[in-house]
Amino acid sequence: MSAVQELLLLLVPLALLVLQASLCHGACVEVDSDTEAVANEGFKLGCISCKMRGEVPAKATVDWHFKASDETEFTHLYSYEEKKPYISDSRFYDRLDWNGSKHTDDLQDGSIYILNVTFNDTGTYQCTFSRTLMYPNYEFQTNATKIISVKVVPRLTRGLASILSEVMMYVSIIGLQVWLVVEMIYCYRKIAAAGEEALRESASRKSSRL
Repeated sequence: MSAVQELLLLLVPLALLVLQASLCHGACVEVDSDTEAVANEGFKLGCISCKMRGEVPAKATVDWHFKASDETEFTHLYSYEEKKPYISDSRFYDRLDWNGSKHTDDLQDGSIYILNVTFNDTGTYQCTFSRTLMYPNYEFQTNATKIISVKVVPRLTRGLASILSEVMMYVSIIGLQVWLVVEMIYCYRKIAAAGEEALRESASRKSSRL
C-alpha cells in the first residue's frame, strides 16, 4: 500500500465524522423533573414525552392534574391544546405559565412553571400527553402519563449524591476533551508522516527518471 493510499484511509474516516456531525440534529431526551421546590420562588414542573418515530407528523395535547398532600383525588389543573393554555384550578390562577414546546402542535415538552410557590403546592402532579400520530392512511392515538411528587421546602438542600454527580460530570467533560486533543495530535502526526513519505517517494521517482 502506497503512502497516498494510507493518507486517504486516514482522511476518509475524518471526513465521514465531519459529515455525520453536520447532519446531527437535536434529540428529545426524557429528563425527570425536579421534586423539591423552594417556597416563594419559581419552580419548573418538567414533563417530557418523546415521540418514538420522529419522521411521523403528529399533534399532541397536555393535561395536568394535581392532588394536594391532604387530598385523596386528583383535580384538573391545566390544559394546553393548539397553543391555547387554560388554568382550571383557582389555586393556581395567575401563578402558572407554559414552559414546554413552543410554535408547534407536535408537543414533546409539556413542562409548566409555577410562580411564587407556597407550601400548599406540596403534593402529587400528574402530566398526561394525548398524542395523535398522522400516518398517510390513518391516525393512531397514544397516551403517556407521568407522576411527579413535589415537596415545598423553606430553602433548597443539596444531597451528597447531587454534588458527586456534578463533580463526575465535570471530570467526564475534561477527560473527553483531553482524549479529543490526544486523538487530534495523533491523527495530525500520522497525516504529516504519510505526507512526508509521499513527497519522498515522489522525489525518488523523479530522480530515478533523471
